[in-house]
Amino acid sequence: MNKTLVPKLEDIEKKWYVVDAQDQRLGRLATEIANVLRGKNKPIYTPHMDTGDYVIVINADKVVVTGKKSEQKLYRRHSGRPGGMKTETFANLQKRIPERILEKAVKGMLPKNTLGRNLFTNLKVYSGSSHPHEAQKPEVLNIVTIPGGN
Repeated sequence: MNKTLVPKLEDIEKKWYVVDAQDQRLGRLATEIANVLRGKNKPIYTPHMDTGDYVIVINADKVVVTGKKSEQKLYRRHSGRPGGMKTETFANLQKRIPERILEKAVKGMLPKNTLGRNLFTNLKVYSGSSHPHEAQKPEVLNIVTIPGGN
């Protein structure tokens, strides 16, 4: 009979990673970040536990999308009131709140439950090239990009 290995909480080692989003494709970057947040890059990955790491994203204002998505991709939010739907294009949201774009992309790739909401708190996104997490000594996480793809 096979036994399922469930890691103990003291066996889970959480690291800090920093990712530079400059000239990275939005979707490809978001999938890599979601995998690290989830812990799928570790051999102790367990679907129902938080075995992931912390991820700091810098230069979120320089993330790119291909094709005509910057004018055609819409972000919607609702105030909860009748007629309270607000829509905004990728380009407008990138000028206004560039961090929100990457946060929404990663959040959509996490589980839609309490675990997913807890994992999302391990993501820190900043629009500039500086961040306040130097004390954690984050390692650089290299995301492999595919050349071309426009």
